Formats: sequence, structure tokens, C-alpha cells
Amino acid sequence: MARPDKAAAVAELAEQFRSSNAAVLTEYRGLTVAQLKTLRRSLGADAQYAVVKNTLTKIAANEAGITSLDDLFNGPTAVAFIAGDPVESAKGLRDFAKENPNLVIKGGVLDGKALSADEIKKLADLESREVLLSKLAGAFKGKQSQAASLFQALPTKLVRTVDALRAKQDEQGGAE
Repeated sequence: MARPDKAAAVAELAEQFRSSNAAVLTEYRGLTVAQLKTLRRSLGADAQYAVVKNTLTKIAANEAGITSLDDLFNGPTAVAFIAGDPVESAKGLRDFAKENPNLVIKGGVLDGKALSADEIKKLADLESREVLLSKLAGAFKGKQSQAASLFQALPTKLVRTVDALRAKQDEQGGAE
């Protein structure tokens, strides 16, 4: 039977998997405590980076319904549980890994979908949620402006056409 402390650790990890938008598994071999502290800060306020035991974390992930990560639980493993914007945390991981090659991104999960290390790096290349939303709003505003000017142009063209016809009739009426 499992010890109570291990059962509690599994339950806590399973809850973190369930409540997170994303989780990224990394290998941290060779990083100092100071570097890990810097990494935690670079992930943003909505992410938690924890060094974990592979066996317990694998059990917790399976309890949370995530079985796609089973192959990644080997070697020294740490998990970044991301509750906020996954793009911000992925950028933090990518940038830290560039400066510290000892950090290896193994893979992860985003909204229940498994991600490879390359997909996490592509996620980091995206702009933040706020920037994407503002670009979308700008595109909508631009389309509304185009529609408004189109609707405004139709009556204006009609008035010009009617004036041109009236002027032509006046010329023809005056010539007779």
C-alpha cells in the first residue's frame, strides 16, 4: 500500500495537471539553484516550476487523464505547470534554454493535447494572447470602416448620377 506522503504528493500533482492550461516537462541536469530561481522568474507569474519524481508524476498525470507524457518521464525531470498564458511561459523556457543549454525541453501538454519539444518552441514564437486579440480587433475595425465607406459611397454616387442626368436633360431641353 502507498505511503500517505506519496499519496498526498500524487494527489497534489494530479490536481496541478487538471487545473493547468499547459504543462511542460524539462530536464534540468547541470543547472544550479540560482539558475533554477532565474528560470522560475522568467516563466511569469502564472506558472509554477517544480522538480518532481518521475514515478509519482507519471501516476499523477495518468490520474489526471494525461497518458501522452509517459515516455518523457526519464532522467531528472521538472514540470512547469502553466495556469495563465502558455505563450509567455513557453517564451521564458525557450529564452532560458538558449542561454543555458543544460535546460532541455522534453515535451508537454496544452489543453489535453500532447506537444513535442519543437511544438513548444513554435508556441513560443507566437505573439501573446493580448497582442493577437488587439490585432483581431484592429482587423474587425478596419473591415467595419471599409463597409461604412462603401455604404456611404452608394448614395453619393446615386446623387451624382441623378445630377448628371438632370444637367444633361437641361442641356437637351435648352438646345431645343
